[in-house]
Amino acid sequence: MKQRPDPLPKQDADASFRALAKALAALERPDEVGAFLRDLCTPAELEAMTDRWRVVPLLLQGVPYREIHERTRVSVTTIGRVARTIEHGAGGYAAAARRQHPRLAPSH
Repeated sequence: MKQRPDPLPKQDADASFRALAKALAALERPDEVGAFLRDLCTPAELEAMTDRWRVVPLLLQGVPYREIHERTRVSVTTIGRVARTIEHGAGGYAAAARRQHPRLAPSH
């Protein structure tokens, strides 16, 4: 990912991130969120995010990485990263999965 040559101070970067999260949380319907994401992200960024989200339910079902790769064409490396994030991340995948796939979601 592209990095700024002169990064923002952490406090400013954190405030910007919180503002983005609040903007997403303020949207009520999936079509609104989709429009926002299409405006905000490049096609490559959207593809990367949708690939990651597509493998979450399969990982929660315990499907082996190779089988997930065969079903989705998502790289095994990406699948492994998502699996590690489900286990050791900030809990975002788990929170979203609990809402979309309640029977599969971990209770982190």
